[in-house]
Formats: sequence, C-alpha cells, structure tokens
Amino acid sequence: MLLRAHIYVFFIALILCNCMFDFVSASPSSAAAAFNLSLPHEHPYPEHIVREFHRRVNVSLSRRKTLETIQEKDQFSCVTGNPIDDCWKCDPNWAGNRQQLADCAIGFGYKALGGKGGPIYVVTDSTDPDPHKPKPGTLRDAVSQPGPVWIIFASDMLIKLKSPLVVTSFKTIDGRGVHVEVTGGGCISIEHVTNVIVHNINIHHCYPADSDGDGLHIFSSSNIWIDHCTLSNCADGLIDCTVGSTAITISNNHFSHHDKVMLLGHSDDYVADRGMQVTVAFNRFGEALNQRMPRCRFGYFHVVNNDYSSWAEYAVGGSSRPTINSQGNRYIAPPNPNAKEVTRRLDANGQEWESWNWRTEGDLMVNGAFFVPSGDGVNPQYTLASSMEPKPAAFIDQLTLNAGILLPNGGIANPGSRGSGISSGGGLIPGGNGGGAPGGMYGTGDGYNNPPGEGGYYGGGDGGLFFSSAPPSPCCQTSIIILSTILILTLYFTTNNYFVI
Repeated sequence: MLLRAHIYVFFIALILCNCMFDFVSASPSSAAAAFNLSLPHEHPYPEHIVREFHRRVNVSLSRRKTLETIQEKDQFSCVTGNPIDDCWKCDPNWAGNRQQLADCAIGFGYKALGGKGGPIYVVTDSTDPDPHKPKPGTLRDAVSQPGPVWIIFASDMLIKLKSPLVVTSFKTIDGRGVHVEVTGGGCISIEHVTNVIVHNINIHHCYPADSDGDGLHIFSSSNIWIDHCTLSNCADGLIDCTVGSTAITISNNHFSHHDKVMLLGHSDDYVADRGMQVTVAFNRFGEALNQRMPRCRFGYFHVVNNDYSSWAEYAVGGSSRPTINSQGNRYIAPPNPNAKEVTRRLDANGQEWESWNWRTEGDLMVNGAFFVPSGDGVNPQYTLASSMEPKPAAFIDQLTLNAGILLPNGGIANPGSRGSGISSGGGLIPGGNGGGAPGGMYGTGDGYNNPPGEGGYYGGGDGGLFFSSAPPSPCCQTSIIILSTILILTLYFTTNNYFVI
C-alpha cells in the first residue's frame, strides 16, 4: 500500500508541475495559440458586417437626397447621411431618450449595449480625490457601479485623473449636452470587460500612472464603441486595443497632435489577436499626426469613410498578416516626397507581405498619396466584401462633418495648436499645451509625450498577464479540477486507513 501512496503523490506532483508550466513557462501568445484561436465575440463572417455597414450608409445618404429633392427643409437640415448621427440626433427629445444611442452603433461594435436598461447616474463632482475610495457623484464612482449604468454629466467638467479610470462592464459614458474633458494619469482603461460605450468626451494629455498613458486603453475586452470623442496629446496611444479585444467600432472621432495614434493588436506573437475585428469609420485624422491610423496586427480591420488630412510617416500600417479593407477614405499626403505612401508593412519583407490582404476601393488619393494593395486586394475582381458598393470619398465632407465632440451650442470642437484654442465660437477648448510646438510635432514642452519607463503596463514580463486578473488557461483549469479530485480521494483513503498495511 505504501507503493500506492507514492503513486498518488507522483500524480499530484505531475499535475502541479503541469499547472505551473501553464502559468510560468507559457507566454500569453503561446497560451493563446494552444487554447484560444478564436475569440468569444469574433464574428464568423466579417464580410457580412462590412456589407451591412455599407447598406446603412446608403440608406442614410439616400434619405438625405430624397429630403433635399422634396424640399423638406426641417428634416433635411437634421439628416446628415451619417447613419450613426441620423439614428439619434433627429430626435428633438434625444436628451430624454438617451439610451436610444445604444441602438445606433454600426460596424463590428454594433452589439455594444453600454448601460442600456440601467439607471441614469448623474456625475456632479469633477474631482478625483481617492482612486481607491471613489467619492459618490464622481465619474470614478459611476464607472465602478455594478450592472448596467448610463452615466451623464450635470454640467461642463474638467476631470483630472490621478490614476487610470477603470470602467466596468455595461457602462455608457455619455457626454452629450455638456463639454467634458478627461485628462491626467492613465485616462480611461477598459480591461477584461464587455459592452462599454464612450461618447462625446474630450480626452487629452494623459500620462503614465500605473499605465502606459493611453487616452483609451482597451485590453481583453469586447463589444466596445468609441464615438464622437476628441483625442490628442497623450503619452502613448490615443486608442490602443490589445490582447484579444474584438467587436469594436471607433467612429466620428477627431484625432490630432500625436505620434502613435491607434494600435490594434498586442504584439507579433500574440496570435489570439487574429480574432480582433475593428471598424474605423467617419473619423477625422487632423493636424500634427505622425503614424498608426491605425497600426494593425493579425485581425480584420475595416477602415472606411475617414478623412486623413495629414501624416508624417504613414497613415495605415501593420504586421503579422492583418486584413485591411480600406474603402471610401480621403488620403491627403504630406508635402514630404518620401512620405506619400499611405501604407506601411512593418517587420516583413516583400515576399512575406505580398500575400497579406490589403485592399483599397473608392479611396481618394490627394497630393500624390498612393496605397499599395496586396494579396486578394490586388485583383480588381476581388469582391469578397463588396456585394454592396461602398460610398466613395466624395462623400467624406458630409460623413465626417461632425467628427469629434459636439458642443452644447451645436458647434464642433477640436483642439487648437500650441497657445491657442480653436472651437465653435472660439476658446472653449484650451490650446494643445505643446501639441504643436515649433520644431517638434509632439509637444515635448509639457513632458506628456515622453516614452513610459521600461516595464510599463505589463510589469516587464510576458508572464505578467497570467498573474493579474486574467483567468488561467483551459489546460490549467482542467489540471486544477483533476488535482482537487485526487486530493479529495487521497484524503478519503487516508482517513479510512486504506494506506495502512
């Protein structure tokens, strides 16, 4: 019987080693490769989402044209042709029916419910006194509430965060009707959650504070919609989506004064991001931008009806075989004769990236801009995503007319260059505080754009993901169950003297 006891101990030790191997030896990418080759909210047919997007745009533009023809001036002035805005802005009582917004998303994030069905939480206090003990009435307290919550603001606010604002699942941050600015440490963090809407918030000058200093950091999350925000001057990315995030729409935003604008995909070895699906639509990429609009890895990215007024290095780039479907955008190249190409393949030679599916259709190339297609996108007969023709870039002015935050007086607000404020009526938004500093695009004067320290958000190690709030891998979960069963049996046999001769 002593031999039997040794056998039990051997199996227990073996399973413990297996579980520890899952946690310690496996990097996030290798664990994902073995157990998570698809994501829970990944759409099995991304081309269906693309076709539905075009259908919605066509319906809105056709409606506007019809109203113009029959001279219905009141309705015509409301209908823009942008299906997201037309969904809610034409309701004169939208402020009394705020949660209708949750029905207006299109693209891959169309299922984002936010706080729909939950109570209205009115933020009345702009302070952030203690991140660990949220004060009632503050935005931090609102986003930490359980269950669905629809968050609005009692008045114009400047909210200076001391640490990242961690948003829980089923929340809408709705800044319509007021002017809300979020700045400071870390800014908005959307991690390991689902169903979040961020609407009409001015996010700027975010710096590292237990974070990389992203304006919006989306990490292992799904069903996310970022709409009508204005973003500029942050330490790292303005919007970063990483580590298995999917089902995301980024629409109607205004980006300016920044280096690395938008990262979609964690790293070149995190293969779970091949399930990442993101729609980037109706955005205005404005002055003093450098690169990553977006920079993609692995997944499927629909870049559609955006206005690119400038870039320094490139506009749309990627690595690790992403599918990039560029449709109906306006690309205005910079004066630099060496920066006319819209696209950039990173960390790959020509033989490798020739098979990547990068497609341009209906895009308008201005000032010498050119897009280099590849893969199926080179073939003019490539119609996988185009059973309904996308609207060409001739409609860009109309579709991006209201990009960025909407001011209470109906104006559009965009951040100004250094030392000035440019907005509807003038002066409602402060200047870029270094965003357009002479001789440097990224504003070193305030220090916000200095790179974060080494180690940064991930604690300096690939294994850090598994020691945070992320769940153990399926293999380790199984090992834990087996281990628990053996321990129970061992205890039972020992108690009943089965191991005693």
